[in-house]
Amino acid sequence: MFGKLGSALKKATDKIASAIFVDKKLIDSVIKDLQRALIEADVNILLVKELSDKIKKAAIDEKVKGVEKKEHIIKLLHDELLEMLGGKKHELEIKKGKHQKILLLGLYGSGKTTTISKLANYYQKRGFKTCMLGLDVHRPAAPEQLEQLAKQNNLKVFIDKKQKNPIKIYEKFKDELKKYDVVFIDTAGRHSLDKELIKEIKNINKKISPSHTILVMPADIGQAAKNLASEFQKSLNISGVIITRMDSSAKGGGCLTACHETKAPVFFITTGEKINDIETFSAERFISRILGMGDLETLIEKVRSVTEEVEEKKLRKRLEKGKFTMDDLYEQLKSMSSLGPLSKITEFIPGLGKVKLPEKLLGKQEERLKKWKFAIQSMTKEEKENPELLEKETSRIQRIAKGSGTTTSDVRALIKQYKLLKDFIKAGQEVDISKGMDGLSQKQLQKLAKKFGKKIRL
Repeated sequence: MFGKLGSALKKATDKIASAIFVDKKLIDSVIKDLQRALIEADVNILLVKELSDKIKKAAIDEKVKGVEKKEHIIKLLHDELLEMLGGKKHELEIKKGKHQKILLLGLYGSGKTTTISKLANYYQKRGFKTCMLGLDVHRPAAPEQLEQLAKQNNLKVFIDKKQKNPIKIYEKFKDELKKYDVVFIDTAGRHSLDKELIKEIKNINKKISPSHTILVMPADIGQAAKNLASEFQKSLNISGVIITRMDSSAKGGGCLTACHETKAPVFFITTGEKINDIETFSAERFISRILGMGDLETLIEKVRSVTEEVEEKKLRKRLEKGKFTMDDLYEQLKSMSSLGPLSKITEFIPGLGKVKLPEKLLGKQEERLKKWKFAIQSMTKEEKENPELLEKETSRIQRIAKGSGTTTSDVRALIKQYKLLKDFIKAGQEVDISKGMDGLSQKQLQKLAKKFGKKIRL
């Protein structure tokens, strides 16, 4: 998604930057490319025309000349797109140590229940005590879905499968809910925003008095998002929006621009089915990513999303004492896998967003990660805590390879990686395991360490 828009924007800025003169022919060509890409991304045609007119006006402005004119037009293009997609970043304000209730609304099929579990996990990883409350009493199996998501992701949930009155369900768990920093509340949806839905949500809203009321909308709703956001805003005074399915082929430009037009800030977007496929929305970072300039802030957020704060502290303490087992390595590999495909991660890294890395190379790295995880799972507790045993007895390596569906070469490569990481940790150096898989030998890595000093990122 947005691939064509990103290409068109890069093409437009390159055309302007490399041109000797900024003339009518150049501007017409740039505008034509932009218009086509923006309309394909489902951006409102009136907004597209407004942007086109502003670029034309900037091009004929006699006050700005030469190189300055080029910079002026490129900056105008960036600023106008930024404004279209929501302007400054809007944060969902949640404070630690304060009991807060977040009510989520949405029509059928918007991904509301899945989004609730993603939010509960997102904030739990950041040290908040979170839980989920199921108040959708109309959709069959809604409580079961919430319960299943809670079990799969180690989250706390409160549901009552027999009760058909959402107010009574809330009353039943009211006192227990006070023990949590943040309560994410699932509500019923409808095929449309009808009077019954509004009445039910208003009653729930009045009884619960949520800290925030958030509308969940799928990206494929397009420009229809404008009317939906307006109606919910008018009837229920929503705090903001979460847009789901931003990983699909949906024309999300319509949804993003429509939300901005209705003054409904976008707090989060979801980008896949996995529990960690959620990120805070920033128009500036979003534009940076589609232009291939990377987005390190979001990548750091994603890393934090797959890492438990408490577990991270425990591992740090163990490493300080020089302890590093195969279990520790396994947790790091598992966290990396949770971030998603390597091809997806490269989008966030400045420079790599523009580079088309070979699919075979990325696939090979992902396959190796999987094999190593399976191999560690096939080890005994003693072997995980003392991997040195594996080097002494070939029969152990053969057993692990057979049990994990890997080869002895795979297991030996894993042992080599483990030893390398342990050596660096003992020396008090930093290392990023994602780079230790690029086929570099230990000698090459040691050369890098010597060249860059004690603190390095290999």
